[in-house]
Amino acid sequence: MDWDSRFAGEDYLFGRAPAAFLVAQGHRIPAGSRVLSVADGEGRNAVHLARLGHEVTAFDLSPNAIAKARTLAAEAGVDVDFRVSRLEDWDWSAPVDALVAIFIQFLPPEAREPAFARFAGAVRPGGLILLHGYAPRQVGYGTGGPKAVENMYTEGMLSRAFTGWEVLHSADYDAEIDEGTGHSGRSALVDFVARKPGH
Repeated sequence: MDWDSRFAGEDYLFGRAPAAFLVAQGHRIPAGSRVLSVADGEGRNAVHLARLGHEVTAFDLSPNAIAKARTLAAEAGVDVDFRVSRLEDWDWSAPVDALVAIFIQFLPPEAREPAFARFAGAVRPGGLILLHGYAPRQVGYGTGGPKAVENMYTEGMLSRAFTGWEVLHSADYDAEIDEGTGHSGRSALVDFVARKPGH
């Protein structure tokens, strides 16, 4: 998929407001945390995190998306370290207090496992991971996301990917969402928030 073309228009493809999941679960991130937002798109989630007072770094592979994200941050009066990068090119060596990855289901199964391992390694001991995406039945709803069932999440898949982590919130549910033209209508959603072992 050519994400840079999808993000080329003036409108924000997934809207300017943060994902409802992040609004509901963001309180779990301790004040003033170092947060990494993965494949952040046009900035809606990173800007929300910065508004909460966190030190936020966010990346996306699309220069068009990052340009719009910087505009969104400027309008909100917050600072976010936005960078253009592909997932596989990101430097995962700097530990963060929380990692946020929302609707990143462009990853096929063979790429998902190593990506999750990178995510886990980037979170400091005692830090959090917040994942949000579509359940397999979303393909039948057709209101957003890829058409590939195998790219979707289940609660079991995520708990296995982060074995040994303390699960703070896990849910599989349907909800009406209105996130720009990219995500609109009844949606099959999965939430996962967990704390890495250690201090």
